[in-house]
Amino acid sequence: MFILCQSTFSKMASLVRQTSRCHFLLKTYNIVNSTEQLGRQSIKTWTYSLEQWGFPLLSPQRRSHKPVVKNPRSFLFDNHIEFCSSSVEPDHIPENKTLSSVSKLETQTEPCSDTEEGLEEESCLSALEKISEEEAIDILAKPPLPLASFTLKDYVDHSETLRQLVHLGVDLSKVEKRRGAGQLLLQLDFEKDIQKTLLFLKDVGLKDDQLGTFLTKNPYILKEDLEDLQTRITYLTSKKFSKEAITEMVSRAPYLLLFSVERLDNRLGFFQNEIGLNTRKTRELVTRLPRLLTGGLEHIKENLRAFELELGFNRNEIRHIVHTVPRSLDANKRKLTAIFDYLHNTMGIPHKLIVHFPEVFNSRLIRIKERHLFLEFLRRAQYDPQQPNYVSLEKLVTLPDDAFCIEVAKAKIQDFRKFLKTL
Repeated sequence: MFILCQSTFSKMASLVRQTSRCHFLLKTYNIVNSTEQLGRQSIKTWTYSLEQWGFPLLSPQRRSHKPVVKNPRSFLFDNHIEFCSSSVEPDHIPENKTLSSVSKLETQTEPCSDTEEGLEEESCLSALEKISEEEAIDILAKPPLPLASFTLKDYVDHSETLRQLVHLGVDLSKVEKRRGAGQLLLQLDFEKDIQKTLLFLKDVGLKDDQLGTFLTKNPYILKEDLEDLQTRITYLTSKKFSKEAITEMVSRAPYLLLFSVERLDNRLGFFQNEIGLNTRKTRELVTRLPRLLTGGLEHIKENLRAFELELGFNRNEIRHIVHTVPRSLDANKRKLTAIFDYLHNTMGIPHKLIVHFPEVFNSRLIRIKERHLFLEFLRRAQYDPQQPNYVSLEKLVTLPDDAFCIEVAKAKIQDFRKFLKTL
């Protein structure tokens, strides 16, 4: 009986020990389970606050914050079975078993460090990631290249050629008004197509500050072949135009270099044949007014006929007037006839005196009228060189008002101004 009670007591003691072990494991399981739930709740709260602020989270980032423990329940119950099946006292648990359990947990949680590195890599902005309005405002994007436009300023930010031309002083607002000029500039490369033309113009004699103005007036020279341009310069040199004269002609008539050698030769021949100028006077004529070589010929022919048929000058007189005043060839015909009519029919000045001072055709008709009427009021309108108190056309039209009143009218400037108010 005593032996049976002793055996029963030993079994009950063993059951108590096993119960204490189970209680210890269940307590450990509850702690781990509560920790896992707390981690899930904190991550849920953290991700919810980010989503409230408009930051969407990708699924890999959500999973990376969870504790990486493979099958926690099976892990705990495995240990429970191991402890329950063992008859060793809790106080005498082998040290290597405890360490093995801890090391097993650590080996199962090691991938979390790799996940954190992946999180840092995935934290960069993605093309599919949503951003807030504040971040969208901070993003700087280049404006797109317009498919079509009526102005070149829309292409300046996208074209290195246009920017270099602007630095040279080219006025793009004037260039774009010329037919096909804007499209031409967009098709050219500054270093390959334009730079060589600029060097050629500098060799001709243009200065750096003249290149922008030249290209603004004649952008079409950029598509001309350099050999053709050099051939035209060589032709002008062969006609005994000096380098200074060629530079002056090119700068004042930018379209001159667009004319072929044959066309330039025909223009020079026209002035020699129609007006009767020799070679030297022809060079002087076109050097002083180079647009005669680039302008239309019909207007010039009309003025020549007006000098001869309407104004009554002979061929020699016309030759002298044209050589002295080249602008009379392309001047307004109505202005020429009005000045001649007032000089010849109102003031009584003969042809030979007008030929002696043809610069009178460059004057304003209103200036001639005011001074003639003032002299007539003072009874000093004497234009015959054979009479005393002779007034030449040169002094009549070229002197300023104060000098005219003192030298010609012999009056005060105040009297002349009062007289003008009566007209």
